[in-house]
Amino acid sequence: MSEKREHFSSRLGFILAAAGSAVGIGNLVGFPVSATKNGGGAFLLVYALFVIFICLPVMMAEMAMGRKAQKDPLGSYKLLAGNDPKWNFAGFLAVLTPFMIAVFYMVITVWIFGYLSQTAFGNLDALAQPDNFGTFINSYTVFGYMAVVAIIVNLILVGGVKEGIEKAAKFMMPALFVLLTALVVYVLTLDNAMAGVKYYIVPDFSKMNASVLNGALAQAFFSLSLGMGILMTYASYISKKDDIVGSAKMVAVTDSLVAFIAGLMVLPAIFSFNPNTDPSTLSDSSVSMIFVYLPKILLALQADIGYLGASIVAFIFFLLVFFAAITSLVSIVEVPTATLSDRKGISRKKALAILTLSTGVLTVLCTMSFGMVESLTKFVNYGGADKSLFDIVYDVFYDTILPLNGLMVCLFVMYRWKKANLSAELSQGCDGYIGSFTEKYVNFSLSTFIPAILLLIFVNTVATKFFAFSIFGF
Repeated sequence: MSEKREHFSSRLGFILAAAGSAVGIGNLVGFPVSATKNGGGAFLLVYALFVIFICLPVMMAEMAMGRKAQKDPLGSYKLLAGNDPKWNFAGFLAVLTPFMIAVFYMVITVWIFGYLSQTAFGNLDALAQPDNFGTFINSYTVFGYMAVVAIIVNLILVGGVKEGIEKAAKFMMPALFVLLTALVVYVLTLDNAMAGVKYYIVPDFSKMNASVLNGALAQAFFSLSLGMGILMTYASYISKKDDIVGSAKMVAVTDSLVAFIAGLMVLPAIFSFNPNTDPSTLSDSSVSMIFVYLPKILLALQADIGYLGASIVAFIFFLLVFFAAITSLVSIVEVPTATLSDRKGISRKKALAILTLSTGVLTVLCTMSFGMVESLTKFVNYGGADKSLFDIVYDVFYDTILPLNGLMVCLFVMYRWKKANLSAELSQGCDGYIGSFTEKYVNFSLSTFIPAILLLIFVNTVATKFFAFSIFGF
């Protein structure tokens, strides 16, 4: 089917689509808070170094595999491994992971859309109430919002690569930048905003420890959609003439820039609301910040710009977060969609129908695991605590499996596909790659310390998450 495979119409379309997959809700809220709590500018510097020296080589490897094979992740592993069955598990896991991640990401996107709708209806005061979020996620209205989000995602994906994914990315990503910039400009005019900027940017290297370094690397790895099969799938839709090395750098820069700029929105807003905020008390959870903490801050703006003005700012904020969530969700769902279409030889519409039904059932069950159904809320116990069905999906397929998937990519391209084939693919569209420092570094890092680091993260995550024991002290 490779000769009939649809492709992005331009390199820009691919970069925006890939950047859309990388830019998610974690970039907008979770990253700025983590940076502020863990050394400010010091965290930002370490994060940037991790992106450049660890994440970029893995990103290039994933893209090279996808473009070479012109197939979904499962098909890519099979083709490039010469149908060696030993690598079937890696391909299967690269498809199962985004399928399950789509479930929990759908739940969060539905909540965002619900809050966006409520701000549009003028209910910001209700959203700011302390008990609103708990009430909202256990109300049956979430299923109505779920149906709308599912329709939006399907309308984008049914259009295919050019008319669906690329068009949506070309609209949503520039819109996201405009909305983000507008909010940053406004927030920086607020009283005490500069205090937040100071906490965010000024480096404090005394807070650097093994735990912070691990968190920064995990944030960088997860933020760039590595290990999800997304970049492999998207790269299968690009031309042999396109520069993978340059495109990977642009995606990384775009993703990191959005995360950095978001800090200039979130932290100044927090300190404007409460100049005496202790950054260490802020929640690391993007969910907690978006749905519980930030609505109170947005409502407080009414003292300066009135209730209507505060509602407009809140609407823009939730629209920004919704765009980030949708672009990520579309890319996540595209992986199993492409796999079903490629493996079973069925149409995109039929593949989407199957996925909508299967992920829909799991999404409904996860949505009901926050108190609606007791058995789903206390589904299992591990790590010394009761876990809901939603917790399991998140812990297993987001926190744990992604570094394992990244590890297998490294091992595959270096020791099965081989360095020469990787270099040959990356050199297409990138004159001067062969023999360059970049080539030497990519080959060395992917075959030595990057897989070692990913293995360490995977083992420690399993021990910490499921056995409440930290092997390496972080």
